[in-house]
Amino acid sequence: MTDPFLHTPVSPFKAGLGCLCPRCGEGKLFKGYLTLPEKCSKCGLDYSPFDSADGPAVFIILILGFIIVALALIVEVKFSPPLWLHILLWGPLTIFGSLALLRPFKSLMIALQYHFKAEEGKTGD
Repeated sequence: MTDPFLHTPVSPFKAGLGCLCPRCGEGKLFKGYLTLPEKCSKCGLDYSPFDSADGPAVFIILILGFIIVALALIVEVKFSPPLWLHILLWGPLTIFGSLALLRPFKSLMIALQYHFKAEEGKTGD
């Protein structure tokens, strides 16, 4: 019988962007769109101490916002479309882009918390 805790370390980026367990890299990290199960179905890692809070949303706002605004400015300068066309283009792209990125970014934050052993209320003492 093999010990589930003895394994090759999983890259936090591979586990995070793949929405996989940060310890084994095999179990699914989510049971719903953004809901975590109690533990990993493969290795039994307890997910209760992990909390990404608003970190993923902040990163998505900054990164996606920069890209969308840059693209909107380029389109405005080159083509000068009417305002309704900007709304039609950038509104859905912003909404669907944010929804598409939220799950992998939350998973990445959790994988990085696991990798660096980040805990709430701990200092470097």
